[in-house]
Amino acid sequence: VQLQASGGGLVQAGGSLRLSCAASEHTFNNYAMAWFRQVPGKEREFVTAISWSGLSTYYADSVKGRFTISRTNAKNTVYLQMNNLKPEDTAVYYCAATRGDYSDSDMYDDWGQGTQVTVSS
Repeated sequence: VQLQASGGGLVQAGGSLRLSCAASEHTFNNYAMAWFRQVPGKEREFVTAISWSGLSTYYADSVKGRFTISRTNAKNTVYLQMNNLKPEDTAVYYCAATRGDYSDSDMYDDWGQGTQVTVSS
């Protein structure tokens, strides 16, 4: 599946952004979806994930209570609502897809191109 992420940008600390990831695959509802992020020189972080049905989600401790993942299968799109952003959220955010277990970060094998999120203090 081809993925196209959008919605990144520059925001002040405490602000909000919503990322979107559109999938090309008409069987989008067969895929669990996730968002990862990466800062240069650091390991990629598994931020959040959602099952194909949308009924199950995972959040890293670093974003719990601030980020919300959701999906609209009819639009082949997954969203990441990011509130109360902090400078440490600055990273390139990637969406990813898997036909496997949504909570297993190693299962994701289709990737979008990434979108930059920068949070200023």
